[in-house]
Amino acid sequence: MVLWQLIRRSLIFAASALVASLLIFWVLFAGCLPAQVQLGVTGSPADVAALCSEMGLDRPFFVQYLDWLGGVLHGDFGVSYITGAPITPTLVDQLSVSLWLITGGMLVALVIAVPLGTVSALRNGRPDGYVLAGVSQLGVAIPSFLLAILLVLVFAVTLGWLPANGYVVPADDPVEFLRHMILPWVSLGAVQGAVLARYVRSAILDEMGQDYLRTARAKGLTPGRALARHGMRNAAIPVLTVIGVNLVTVLVGAVIIERIFTIPGIGKGLADAAERRDLLTVQAQVMVIVALALLVSLLVDLAYTVIDPRLRVRSAR
Repeated sequence: MVLWQLIRRSLIFAASALVASLLIFWVLFAGCLPAQVQLGVTGSPADVAALCSEMGLDRPFFVQYLDWLGGVLHGDFGVSYITGAPITPTLVDQLSVSLWLITGGMLVALVIAVPLGTVSALRNGRPDGYVLAGVSQLGVAIPSFLLAILLVLVFAVTLGWLPANGYVVPADDPVEFLRHMILPWVSLGAVQGAVLARYVRSAILDEMGQDYLRTARAKGLTPGRALARHGMRNAAIPVLTVIGVNLVTVLVGAVIIERIFTIPGIGKGLADAAERRDLLTVQAQVMVIVALALLVSLLVDLAYTVIDPRLRVRSAR
């Protein structure tokens, strides 16, 4: 039945991605606008019409969509209207950079959220517990871009400990790569870590009130040990949903962080392509971002089945 769950949710993922691709192409479909952009204000209507026909932009909407979708399924996102270069190699490079940023940002968020939320729940009702809850609330109130600017002012401009922007390929210089990524990782992950910490705290408080944990404490276990042995898996189930949502938020938030720190990821590439009105490149980048968000949702659904045995039993009936 686990295999059936995998197949069913994979089909839902494929159908969602197909609908998303149609919506993305429809929203960004611009007819002959790319031809007008290439010719500029000096292009006559006849020249625009000729170039539009040459580029195949005068074909019916669904013909162009199916042609684009067929290329996407084969890993070919077409050629940029502005630069004339293939989109796929550039997109792969940008995606690899963004994945480093997103992965590091989520690790920072988890490193902050799990201990902060757990200790805050265990110390609930005590002065230090209120302080920790207040710290997480303060973190939620600070936008990631504002935190990024503050971190640059303190650690790059004032102290000079870390570079303010730029990107180094990990294979070229791992140490410089880490130095350049510390501030973006913290900027992206700290705010999400504060958000996630509140859900961790809430989930753990709910579990600590359950009968099975009260029984474990009555047998002599401390609240922390009882939670670690019996409650963490159940507490992880609602938190997992929030992690999935947070990962999508981090993916979207990376657009701003990449602009602030001049990181050549897919977010910065999307903003640059939008400024140039390079619509085919924008379509490709938005499609990849949406596909990643849908993939995160799929992985979260599958993780439910692994973490919660009740779901496997329920699906087997």
